[in-house]
Parts: sequence; C-alpha cells; structure tokens
Amino acid sequence: MLNQVADGVWVRQSEWVWSNTTVVETDAGLVLVDPGIRGSELEQLADDLDRLGIPVVAGFSTHPHFDHLLWHPRFGDVPRYATAANARIAGEARERAQAMAKETAPDIPLEPIALLTPLPEDQGPIPGEVIEHDAHAVGHAALLLADRSVLIAGDMLSDVLIPLLDRRRAEPPASYLAALNRLEEAARHVDVLIPGHGAVAGKPEIAARFAVDRAYLEAVARGEEPDDQRWGK
Repeated sequence: MLNQVADGVWVRQSEWVWSNTTVVETDAGLVLVDPGIRGSELEQLADDLDRLGIPVVAGFSTHPHFDHLLWHPRFGDVPRYATAANARIAGEARERAQAMAKETAPDIPLEPIALLTPLPEDQGPIPGEVIEHDAHAVGHAALLLADRSVLIAGDMLSDVLIPLLDRRRAEPPASYLAALNRLEEAARHVDVLIPGHGAVAGKPEIAARFAVDRAYLEAVARGEEPDDQRWGK
C-alpha cells in the first residue's frame, strides 16, 4: 500500500530488507524511484498507481545494485534515468543483476532490469536536485525535493542497516563521511527523509540518523568494533 509522506510523495515498503519504493508526482506525471522488489509487490504497486489515476512518465535509479534496477511492464515503456556512472555500471553488470534478482525472487520480471538512461543535463522529468556521490556505490544519487521538504537518500541513513561500504573498491570511511556531509547540508531544511531501506524519518529523527551513521564510521576509522545493532553488522 502507498503511504503519503508529503505533498505528492508516496512510499511503499517491500517485505524484502524493508526496501522502499518512492512515488513522486510532478506536473508531467509520476516518477518512480527504485521500485521493488518481488514481482507480486511490483504488481501491487502497479495496482496502487492505477488507483492514483496519474500516468508514470519516468523512473529513477539511485544506484547500480540489483534491487534498485527493477521495473515492471505495467509501469509503462518510459525512460528510467540514473547518473551517468550508475547507468554505465548497471549496463555492464546487467546479466549479474538479472541472476541476483532471479535468485532473490523468481517472479521478478528480468527483461527490464538495468535498462537505464544517463540523466540529461536538464534532468528531463526528474524533479528536485540530484546529489551525486560515491558512498555505498559509484554513481549513487540522492534526490532533494526542496519544494516538498523531502530528501530521498538511496541506500544511506537507514534505521535498520549499518552504513555499507563498497568493499570491492576499498571505500574508506572518510569517503562515506564526506558524502554524509553533503547530504546533511541538503537535509537541514527538510521534514522527511526516505532511506532505501527502513522507516521513513520525520523531522525529529533526521539528525539522529546522521549521528548514528557518523558514530559507526568514526569507530571503523579508529579500528574499533562499532556498538551498533542494526542489521548487516
């Protein structure tokens, strides 16, 4: 079920690792951010969108991990945008993403996976400000919807997952902290923070999300075992 969290912004959470789909209404129509994840859930999302009665005009992928590269034919044959780095990496690893999706949920439509278009300079129909960084994954992006006081953070600032560094490229905690700094500046005036996984944070909780991630990363940088009970540790 879609839950409205701000004016023209809805979130639907999957049972799989508390994954969030975000739906944003624009003047042109709906933009779907990271729709997922099981095929039955994508069908239910399509039913929810039919009830809204507003056409889908685009998709947006925050980063090139398989659970953020999904789509369903019922959403329509529309462009699915991403940062240039995300689109390139997703294209190169498309077969691997399809294999991971098939293993995770056999009913996921495989053909649409990772068919991304690099975001044009004018951003096309994608609303707000795209904040690109390389924490968690190369080409990762957040969407700041300043007019709705919403930050869509991708796979960061979760209440259920620790900060997941990209071990394949030896991502140091300092790089992740630098991305947090950028997102924290963007989040100063927002009332709603939507992570890729976990609960949506309201205004009183947002600062705490940043604080707990900083504490985790600073402990890792010191070579200590973080005192953090979130999933993934």
